[in-house]
Amino acid sequence: MGEFTADKSHPRYESLLKRHKLELAAEKGMLADSALIAHGRGEAFDYLLGEKTSDNAYLATKNALAHLKAAKRPIITVNGNTAALAGKELLQIAQYLDCPVEINIFYRTEKRISVMLEHLERIKLEHNLSTKILGEKPDSKIPGLEGPRAKCCHDGIYTSDVILVPLEDGDRCEALVKMGKTVIVVDLNPLSRSAKMASITIVDEISRVATNMLDIIDNEDTVDIDIDFVNNHNLQESLNIIASNYS
Repeated sequence: MGEFTADKSHPRYESLLKRHKLELAAEKGMLADSALIAHGRGEAFDYLLGEKTSDNAYLATKNALAHLKAAKRPIITVNGNTAALAGKELLQIAQYLDCPVEINIFYRTEKRISVMLEHLERIKLEHNLSTKILGEKPDSKIPGLEGPRAKCCHDGIYTSDVILVPLEDGDRCEALVKMGKTVIVVDLNPLSRSAKMASITIVDEISRVATNMLDIIDNEDTVDIDIDFVNNHNLQESLNIIASNYS
């Protein structure tokens, strides 16, 4: 993975490792110029949340997995940051769900798509996965959006009923909700437009979310759709945690 010299005894080892993964992804051309800024913003909220999965985030994760399992056409989408930080885990979750993964990025260039596709295909080969990866040749558009970020695949995002969109753009999240989809967002900022627009928001760091989902799957824990789930209440719980940590 390239030279990484931080000692595992460092109290912020995991954070430093994530930064290193993103540095390598940036060198490959996987990330937009603003990707490290976006990660830093999320990391700041993670400090405020205590850099751990809260009880409400874990319940939201279980609820999200239940919706994905019950879906007729689930889809998991990835951008550059997500692919770099949790590409393997999300491909494994997709294989469990028997659903595709679609590359869907805000700043779309053919080079970024090509590098991300190569990165994910390498993970598939190394871990003997057969998950279908979409996004190289989009053939549909998300209604209400313009430009490259509107592009998507008919057999993926466009016809999905439940969609996991980690680190999503607010406008696109709103457009997907208007299409009638159950939209699951992973966002460390409980005040972001994406967090507020989503059907289910997991206020947690993406690699922790993916690991938690795999642990639930591996442990064969029962997951049921929470019919009493209210996303605004979930977001308020996260805000309460931030307030209580620094009151």
